[in-house]
Amino acid sequence: MKILTLYKHAQHKLHRPPQLSRSFSTTKLFINGEFIESQAADHIEVRNPATQQVVTRVPKSTPQELDEAARSASLAFREWRRTSVLSRQRKMLDLQHAIRANMDQLASSIVNEQGKVFSDAKGDVMRGLQVVEDMANITHYMQGNKLEVSSDMDTYSVREPLGVVAGICPFNFPAMIPLWMFPVALATGNTCILKPSERDPGAAMLLAQLCNDVGIPPGVLNIVHGSHDTVNFLTSDSRIRAVSFVGGDKAGKYIYERATQHGKRCQANLGAKNHAIVLPDANKEHALNAISGAAFGAAGQRCMALSVAIFVGKAQDWVPELVTRAQQLRVDGGFEADADLGPMITPEALQRAKLLIQSASDEGARLLLDGRGVQVPKYPQGNFLGPTIIDQATSQMQCYQEEIFGPVLTCIHVDTLDQALDLINSNRYGNGASIFTRSGASARKFQSEVEAGQVGINVPIPVPLPMFSFTGNKASFLGDTNFYGRSGVNFYTQLKTVTSLWRKQDADDRQATVHMPTIH
Repeated sequence: MKILTLYKHAQHKLHRPPQLSRSFSTTKLFINGEFIESQAADHIEVRNPATQQVVTRVPKSTPQELDEAARSASLAFREWRRTSVLSRQRKMLDLQHAIRANMDQLASSIVNEQGKVFSDAKGDVMRGLQVVEDMANITHYMQGNKLEVSSDMDTYSVREPLGVVAGICPFNFPAMIPLWMFPVALATGNTCILKPSERDPGAAMLLAQLCNDVGIPPGVLNIVHGSHDTVNFLTSDSRIRAVSFVGGDKAGKYIYERATQHGKRCQANLGAKNHAIVLPDANKEHALNAISGAAFGAAGQRCMALSVAIFVGKAQDWVPELVTRAQQLRVDGGFEADADLGPMITPEALQRAKLLIQSASDEGARLLLDGRGVQVPKYPQGNFLGPTIIDQATSQMQCYQEEIFGPVLTCIHVDTLDQALDLINSNRYGNGASIFTRSGASARKFQSEVEAGQVGINVPIPVPLPMFSFTGNKASFLGDTNFYGRSGVNFYTQLKTVTSLWRKQDADDRQATVHMPTIH
């Protein structure tokens, strides 16, 4: 399997800090099966979050380049839609094998550009890989229905692709989110234009190379770069039928409104504020370990990160033990063997998180653990924030109202499960919520009454596997059809219903004759 030599910065040895040279490449575009240099005048620097060293420069694609990507995808769709579902299934099988074989290279790119620790970066790739593997089941997903509705008359449905679709990706999962999008689009017969985050495009470019290697035809997948102008193109160009987006509230609302105003389908995962209820009858060791990992892993930069813990009754006495566990987590560069969490993506993200931590203190909450002073000697320029625990917060505080998107856990104390449920259900977001308990009755009440799309029972991050779908709701999602699984297939396809009449009397049932014909 070939590896993209253009991205050598992504190929460091496991558990060694990156030794980047002072020179760096410019990220290319991927259009019609080729990696090409952009003619853009403006570029965006991608910096290693641990060192601030420039890794690559990302071009802001020109209007001509964006048009060429759309033209290439449109032309490729004419042939790709006619490939058999078995052929597309075969490409998904080949692609999953290629991704698995090159997982270390993909993960290394993520560490260098996004800052995750290496093991978590491999998890990023693995969760995306599972979507590709699920698309090997596309022969089942694409099946329609048939019914004989009257004598000699049948009505049946067929599922068909939309055409050219677009994906706009966030920085926090450089491999997983692209793999939520383009494999589902391609397996269902569409062609795709993908815009990876301008902060960490390397993993998406490696995935494009792997698509080339397994023989996905030119133009079926195209990758463009940029920021506002690129987004405007993808949400308005008439050749693009649907747009998938994962990211923050402001961008997501803009993209959803603009795409739908231009007559496109749109699915948009937005912000989150995920809660976990801890009841006094919970398994304490399991609950505290699970909360610690879910709150601080990936430096809290997950849309399903557990950012609020609600301790019910006597469970509030466990908070000091949670602090002890968080203090044991090691903050370091992503290639260090024993690192638990790495840096945040940018200095600006770090500064915003610090300001929200300070607001909690100013509004009367207790800072039981303040990660703002963490020191990482090997990486003095890194965007590091240590695990932070804010205790005795209220729902009116800024630290609760806003998504911090950092390794910060807000703790709230209540007396009853009903109070905890009211708190969660009053929050505008609805990505996920969990409960830790040994009581089946409490778990059932929680499952039935909580207003969140993804529910965990003794599970801190209840992200469904791809045979289901990612089902965030309320203000965490805009659109009607969710990501991956059957919902994802529905998003990228449209139904055609056919009614046919073949009358029995029209059949020629005369037997063949063998004698010499005569003329009458």
